[in-house]
Amino acid sequence: MTKGTIEVHGLEKTFKDQFQAVKGISFSVKKGECFAFLGPNGAGKSTTVKMLTTLIAPTGGQALVSGYDVLKDPGRVRWEIGVVLQETGLDTDMTGRELLELQGRIFNLSKKEASRRAEELLKKVGLHEEADKRCGKYSGGMRRRLDLAVTLVHNPPILFLDEPTTGLDPLNRKAIWNEIHRLNKEEGTTIFLTTQYLEEADALADYVSIINDGEIAAEGTAARLKQEIGADVIHWTFTGEEDAQRAAETFLQREDVPVVQQAETVKVTTADAGSKLQDYISALTEAGISMVSVTVKSPTLDDVFISVTNEKDGGTK
Repeated sequence: MTKGTIEVHGLEKTFKDQFQAVKGISFSVKKGECFAFLGPNGAGKSTTVKMLTTLIAPTGGQALVSGYDVLKDPGRVRWEIGVVLQETGLDTDMTGRELLELQGRIFNLSKKEASRRAEELLKKVGLHEEADKRCGKYSGGMRRRLDLAVTLVHNPPILFLDEPTTGLDPLNRKAIWNEIHRLNKEEGTTIFLTTQYLEEADALADYVSIINDGEIAAEGTAARLKQEIGADVIHWTFTGEEDAQRAAETFLQREDVPVVQQAETVKVTTADAGSKLQDYISALTEAGISMVSVTVKSPTLDDVFISVTNEKDGGTK
């Protein structure tokens, strides 16, 4: 048995109405890895997380969390994990300190140990000065940080974070990012992250898996997935829609690549855009078309996400 690992083999979930939400997926998460699990709404992402955290039972396949089977040993699995859900479950009448001490007692810590652990975690998540305020007076960012601290009381080797920064302002989002990074890189906690912010996965994850329509659509490091897109995007802006349309036609004459014109803008997707940019500019000059601006953008994780989910759905999204 290896603590801090997740092994998923042919995992399935079919509901009573015969809807198959998860269709035999397989993947693994290494000890100490930050693993981002991404997918559009309805793709099977949340269903998978619920199976891995023992909230619902699989109907097929196997999932091992720290070596324990989620069906055969759900109690042991729960001792191995911390779970931060989208909605916080904090008692607004209790103080942050009281909640942490209560959680410690639930996990069989002595009163003294629970008090020590609460103090330690309050400092780690930056809530030491607000420790004795009632949670009902905490801001959204403070509640998310306290929610994170509550899940860490028993020092779990695996932490499931389900969209942990949704609804937070950029400053609080950054604070949560920093704490996730610290837990992962300094303390070696395995992180299983779902997020709707793809830049979050890009910044934090060692490995990315994208689920779509109940199946794994793509997986790999963020760098490799972006490389596989194999193209840069050149964004052009012109003085008007007519010039933009003429420019789009000019680009297509030069190279058979995706060209999208919308109002006064044109987007060209092409490999190695930097080496071709001057050629495109020369073509515009020859055609007597003046541009307002041009920018070159390398593929992002957003581009990967759109590419693999559109490909699965026939490009309809």
